[in-house]
Amino acid sequence: MIKRWVLKDAADASTVQELAAGLNIDPVLSALLVRRGVKTFDEAKYFFRPSTLHLHDPFLMQDMEKAIDRIEQAIAKNEKILVYGDYDVDGTTAVALVYSFFQKIHQNIEYYIPDRYKEGYGISTAGIDYAAANGFSLIIALDCGIKSVDKIAYANTLNVDFIICDHHLPGPELPEAIAVLDPKRADCAYPFKELSGAGIGLKLIQAWSDKHGLPFEGVAEYFDLVAISIACDIVHITGENRVLAHLGLQKINENPCIGVKMLMQVAGRTGTYTISDVVFLLGPRINAAGRIDDAKHAVELLIACHEDAAKEKGDMINIRNTERKGHDQQITDEALGMIDNDEVMIARKSTVVFNKNWHKGVIGIVASRLTEKYYRPTVVLTQSNGHVAGSARSVLGYDLYEALCGCSDLLIQFGGHRYAAGLTMHPENVPAFIQKFEEVVSSTITDEQLVQQVSIDAEIELKDIDAKFFRILAQFAPFGPENMSPVFLSKNVYVSGNAGLVGSNHVKMLVMQPGSAAFSSIAFNQGELLHLLKPGVPFDICYTIEENVWREQRSIQLNIKGIKPHPNPPREGGL
Repeated sequence: MIKRWVLKDAADASTVQELAAGLNIDPVLSALLVRRGVKTFDEAKYFFRPSTLHLHDPFLMQDMEKAIDRIEQAIAKNEKILVYGDYDVDGTTAVALVYSFFQKIHQNIEYYIPDRYKEGYGISTAGIDYAAANGFSLIIALDCGIKSVDKIAYANTLNVDFIICDHHLPGPELPEAIAVLDPKRADCAYPFKELSGAGIGLKLIQAWSDKHGLPFEGVAEYFDLVAISIACDIVHITGENRVLAHLGLQKINENPCIGVKMLMQVAGRTGTYTISDVVFLLGPRINAAGRIDDAKHAVELLIACHEDAAKEKGDMINIRNTERKGHDQQITDEALGMIDNDEVMIARKSTVVFNKNWHKGVIGIVASRLTEKYYRPTVVLTQSNGHVAGSARSVLGYDLYEALCGCSDLLIQFGGHRYAAGLTMHPENVPAFIQKFEEVVSSTITDEQLVQQVSIDAEIELKDIDAKFFRILAQFAPFGPENMSPVFLSKNVYVSGNAGLVGSNHVKMLVMQPGSAAFSSIAFNQGELLHLLKPGVPFDICYTIEENVWREQRSIQLNIKGIKPHPNPPREGGL
């Protein structure tokens, strides 16, 4: 796939030089900091040394006092409390966190995860009816509820109170709950707006602990769950999230809870976990419980107190993940076949594929894979409960949600954001939707948006990459949205020795420049470029810098994101 290389605008030169001198670091590194909003010595200290001291006062969040007061009342009167959460990673980690904390204080407490297929996302009527029928007078809802105005109104008629802990953008009207904890509320002064659902849950237990003088260790016990939610829900890894991700990764690597420990064991990965490892190894297994079976199994694993019970759940979830992979691969292969064998579909600027027999639990994963392959807005549809359900993904810079708004007359409902969405429609509307979605996308997307972009932070020489440079760069982690691993450009590099294929389509080689060491390099899924990589023939690369561990030996490795022949003069708008 052709990729467009774009060099980011230069940071303010005087600020870069001043920061580089103050920290005694390479100006390239100080420029990376300045682009991240780090411009002073004190800001750099905050950035490089995340600490519990950097966590905000939870009572700065609107309605926190009301939430704590209502929980105190429930505990004092021995009311039944139901902890309710979504079936994805963020929801299940949030439920495990809040339930585990309050279960130590109040025995009359249970949790509830809605069924993905019968109830769907968010607060459900069935969940409220379950609470009312079983004597629950208070529901703590996590990672959902901010737009459930009608559902909360219904719960109020049954004398079931709600505390909503959500991080999604509110609608024009807030639900009439006892408390609505959401930093994105227009009237909320909480200084950090991008917490995950489990992050909101953590602030709730932090507020309880602060008010009741409990040791902070009782809150820190759940940092591993919050880090998993932050990584897998793709929230910004800046500010308080970066602090929580850093502390959570420490806990994952040093002293994870029993459930996370078992999850790591079944994943088969040894060594230090990064955010990327959490996303690709732990998250899919937690999600698989709800995609293939019941997300309650994920909660049962994460709240387990004994290794035997955790091992049983961990093994079962691993089996579900294997099943999920099978469905994922089968549906992806079928979808690729549909597209590649249809010249009309290949020529489109959007992708919409439909098969009524596809497994609803994995169509979001398939949509992501198709987007990676063809790099255009994509919708994958299947049939479920008499309707057609879909999962949609977009490309950088294109507003998928707005495109679906243009098709709203054909949809029963839809929701999401710029880059990911879900939708339902009547089966008879599928052909019209395919045509309408293509018309909307074609008229609103630019040719530039249909070419994958690699954003480059800086051009450097390979000789600039030494032990000190890498040691400081590594402290920019944990990486994620708004704090991505920096991408560097080096021109006129050469293969040292021979480049070769490893795995299915990956290129392994040593690269160097005159005067530099030879760096071990890997270019994933770029085997079609092997013909460019001949001894003595120069080429340009863009890459991230990472540590490679092999048989307990550590070395610097370049993870190559793009390869182009040299010379390659810059084009307007990119490199």
